[in-house]
Amino acid sequence: MAFTVLNGLLLKDLSQPVLLQQVGKTPQLDSFSYQSRFMHDVFAHFPEVLFIHRTYNPRGKVLYTFLVDGPRVQLEGRLARAVYFAIPTREDAEGLAQVFQVFKTFNPAWERVCTILVDPHFLPLPTLAMEFPTAEILLSAFHVCKFLQGKFYQLCLERPVETLLLTSLQSTMCAATAGNLRKLYALLSTCVPPARLPELHPHWLLNDRIWLAHRWRSRAESSRYFQGLEVTTRVLSQFFGTTASEKQGMASLFRYMQNSENKAGLPLGLGPQDSGALSDASAQSPKVEQLVEARIQHSLNTICTGPAAQLCLGELAVVQKSMHLIGSGSEKMNIQILEDTHRVQPQPPASCSCYFNQAFHLPCRHILAVLSARRQVLQPDMLPAQWAAGCATSLGGILGSKWSETLDKRLAVTLLTEEVGRLLQQCSKEEFELRYSTLRELADSWIGPYEQVQL
Repeated sequence: MAFTVLNGLLLKDLSQPVLLQQVGKTPQLDSFSYQSRFMHDVFAHFPEVLFIHRTYNPRGKVLYTFLVDGPRVQLEGRLARAVYFAIPTREDAEGLAQVFQVFKTFNPAWERVCTILVDPHFLPLPTLAMEFPTAEILLSAFHVCKFLQGKFYQLCLERPVETLLLTSLQSTMCAATAGNLRKLYALLSTCVPPARLPELHPHWLLNDRIWLAHRWRSRAESSRYFQGLEVTTRVLSQFFGTTASEKQGMASLFRYMQNSENKAGLPLGLGPQDSGALSDASAQSPKVEQLVEARIQHSLNTICTGPAAQLCLGELAVVQKSMHLIGSGSEKMNIQILEDTHRVQPQPPASCSCYFNQAFHLPCRHILAVLSARRQVLQPDMLPAQWAAGCATSLGGILGSKWSETLDKRLAVTLLTEEVGRLLQQCSKEEFELRYSTLRELADSWIGPYEQVQL
């Protein structure tokens, strides 16, 4: 194997951070390590707490991203905390030891690392502990939160229960006091089936060492912290996690970082020559995305009625301007665009838990994001018959008109009415009487007492 120094720095000059590419017999990267001068200086200034995040691509190769963390770090901006990128040859003890040793070679400040934060699935803990013998290795609050969030979706609980758990989790993460953590622990014990509870590892909520590394933040600081890491991990997934070519993924990531840092006025340490060897592989990526989006637009205009196509094209515009993260399950996929998370059923007829799809039964931005990521187009069987091109629809007049607050309220009332009716039909006789009397009192209090509402 031969090492190629891509940024013009000599490997022998240990005073300079270097970008190394190990070239194999295939166009893929066997191993890869990168740290710019700016990243080196950031770590030298904030070495106490190291946050490690892993991103897998479709080939199973993993990108290790080291970020600085802790009370002294006040860096703003996407990937501003990143101080090291590495792709190990294999994710075993030998491959990871090489990753950590390269990092230590070019960063003498590694000896000042006191805490390392990792995700719950981080298996090479012995190797990490051996390479950083004086550091305490803990689960990160962010990764625990993401782990629990994913488990809540996988449990397929009733929507009110799922919403309650997600809301409580978010609130607790922003104020991770011992009392709030115990309340969340009790809530999990109540809402999650006992047989499934061990999958969530609720004892993590009672491990004070995990939360001491996070508890010093105020509610506002915690919110910004989680949002910043959410954006950072989403960017890594978007550029590295969605392409089978490590070279193309890293080139796209570096180009994104360079553009972002240049806009922010921060020196990234990447010049045109730094990514030249990688840039050719990803030059076609934007063209491919534009072609896919154009095909989706064509399929919408061909298959849907005019009003339906107009609504869906508005949703597609959001997809084009937003970053989206796709997590696959056994039968369903979780789609997150900006700050909204919804559950998508991509198989025909496609459906989503978002308000737009539930109201119109049309492909929403989340379904279109799945199509875009899969390089697919809309198929006729993914669309309800009443929206197919050439079919007359009684809603055409409504959808052809401008959106109004009245229409929004009407749709909201319709959805609420259907949900209340479903709950009344599915409950026992005793519970029905209780719920009916409650609705009776509520309706009379709005209209009455002199006029009784017919239910």
